[in-house]
Amino acid sequence: MTSDLVIAGPRHALLPQLSLLRRIYLPRSADAGAFAMTTYGIPLIVLATTRSATLTGLAFALEWIPRLAAFSLAGSTVDRHGTKRVFRLASVLRALVVLAAAVILPTQAGGLGATITVMTLAALTGVATEFSYIAAETAGAAASKDAGERAHRVQSALLGIDQTATLAGPAAAGFLLHWVGVTGTLIAIAACSLVGAALAPWHRETRLVPAAGSALTGLRTGWQTLASLPALAWLIAGLTVSSLATGMLQAAAPIIIVQHLGYSSAAVGVIWSAAAAASLIAVACCRYAIERVGLWPAGAASAVVAALAGLAVSQVGAYTQFLVLAAVLMAGEGGMTVVLRTLRSHLIPERVFGATLSITILLMLVPFPLAGVLVALTPATALGHVLTGCAALQAIGLIAAFWRLRHEPAMRHSATTDAAPRTP
Repeated sequence: MTSDLVIAGPRHALLPQLSLLRRIYLPRSADAGAFAMTTYGIPLIVLATTRSATLTGLAFALEWIPRLAAFSLAGSTVDRHGTKRVFRLASVLRALVVLAAAVILPTQAGGLGATITVMTLAALTGVATEFSYIAAETAGAAASKDAGERAHRVQSALLGIDQTATLAGPAAAGFLLHWVGVTGTLIAIAACSLVGAALAPWHRETRLVPAAGSALTGLRTGWQTLASLPALAWLIAGLTVSSLATGMLQAAAPIIIVQHLGYSSAAVGVIWSAAAAASLIAVACCRYAIERVGLWPAGAASAVVAALAGLAVSQVGAYTQFLVLAAVLMAGEGGMTVVLRTLRSHLIPERVFGATLSITILLMLVPFPLAGVLVALTPATALGHVLTGCAALQAIGLIAAFWRLRHEPAMRHSATTDAAPRTP
């Protein structure tokens, strides 16, 4: 088996020990900004271009389906070629695709050509985004392992970056679309991607990494590793069910807010920015809760908040209520994500981290394209009933997962009690 492995460490050991800010946090910030503006902005662009609720739902699905297909390949590619190279190439590709759409769309006076362009944009940016995300996550996880007992602090900082981008990204996309149009919005996304490519994260790659192997091999490796980690597997199972409710809410929001309630696209961005602000507060609270009471109590409390808010938001019919409850729901999701990321960075062996990270994210994101298809197929008058059904499934899934996790040793203590410091 050792003949199939190479050591990637010596070249990186000679590099200067840059601070976490330069080598991890800044490139992650640029990529997270492009990620947020792409994820939340492209459905708005589709709605503005096509005026079709069905195509908006399909575009949401098209954003996520290629991402899911790319995950296993992205994980094995990062393990084989390193974070910096993969991140940079993916960021440049996303920028080129977005700029091409910015050039093509003004020449299309609506109709079939514009529809094909925005749908292709959704699919290709989804693929590029997942490669850059897996690379950034792998670099962040290595930094967490180097932090030892402060691993959850690094993960909290990374999640804070993600939530800050989610706070600014949707609002920026909504306001740019409203004031400077589709072209200006696409140029802004490309600019974030190019900044990320220029910075490109890296870490000390001292682990053994596969020299060769197919995407299927990486998928199998990730699945076997996840199956050997019951605490992580149960948490992923609960969050996967929860993702269906979250995905439905995200896919349906442009239709509910713009078409049903009569607000602008900027109002949709405000909702997700408010949700990100609530998540930032939840992340900070969860970080200290983990230090004081451990992973399980912090995660269980977050799950209760998310489940109750999910049930409530599916029943509202006013913009302010939708905004507040969506923010509370995402705050609960944010708290659970801190627990997930801390547990994931602590339990997954470093030499198979990329492949295992890919399978965990793949499982959690499968519901998102399903949510887009459900929105596309559901009559507008029945969206509320579908949201309610998904919220009920979310509550059941989270209760089952955390009930099972109460007996897992990895969840009963703070992650800091089991993490041994490592020499930088």
